[in-house]
Amino acid sequence: MNDGRSPENQDSRSWFNRLASVISGEAENKPELIDELRDAKERGLFNQETLAILEGALAVSDMQVREVMIPRTQMIAIRADERPEEFLPRIIESAHSRFPVLGEQPSEVIGILLAKDLLSFLISQDLERFEIKEVARPVRRVPESKRLDQLLKEFRDNRAHMAVVIDEYGDVAGLVTIEDVLEQIVGEIEDEHDHEEDLNIRHQANGHQANGASLVKAMTEIEDFNEEFGTQFSDDEFDTIGGLVTHAFGHLPARGETTTLGHLDFVVLNADSRRIRLLEVRPHGSQHSG
Repeated sequence: MNDGRSPENQDSRSWFNRLASVISGEAENKPELIDELRDAKERGLFNQETLAILEGALAVSDMQVREVMIPRTQMIAIRADERPEEFLPRIIESAHSRFPVLGEQPSEVIGILLAKDLLSFLISQDLERFEIKEVARPVRRVPESKRLDQLLKEFRDNRAHMAVVIDEYGDVAGLVTIEDVLEQIVGEIEDEHDHEEDLNIRHQANGHQANGASLVKAMTEIEDFNEEFGTQFSDDEFDTIGGLVTHAFGHLPARGETTTLGHLDFVVLNADSRRIRLLEVRPHGSQHSG
């Protein structure tokens, strides 16, 4: 029976329904769907940017929090026993709006401090009355292994923007924000306060100093990568580590593909139809952390 839709509209609805089923974890053959999406783009159903976003959404269903979180060593956090005059310079310098409040123990998370909650105390010049445990908001705790699509749904359902990441021992491993998840779908979200050089390379708890894994954004300049990892990769042909790694593959790699350069293995954690986005870097021969 003809429902009045054109064949093109019916085709569009077909792959859109399959896309929805993949994102919800119901579909079984994601590579075929990606091929169909790319074919639909070639037929003019949507543009390149839309394709990249759709592929990013598909990648999120395969990724875990540990792949995008900010490790504890790079967190801008506040200790529960600090006074405002001690942590205010860090708040001002970072220009962030939310800060995890940590206790004395590795597993103790007091809550999240919103910078705006300090305003009334600053305006009244009554910081002596400030008690961080009374002001801190409740905080969500999520395991490193949680899938990003599940986390995004939790953020949306609870109107939350930040969660503290807990490792297998219950200790704080890092933090993750809704922006970290959305960037996997739509690409980099930058503002005038971003300090990109501080976020391009994230050493995990067993980072490169201990022969462990590190997360590296493909946009990292080769010069900065060499300085961090003690390598001597040439930047004559390519400016970024993503360009160098793509050249080593000889094709645009998909998530999970691995190549070796020098003494390091590079695992593609996130890529779309145009470029690599995120890499895991580890000593050659060591086990992939994912």
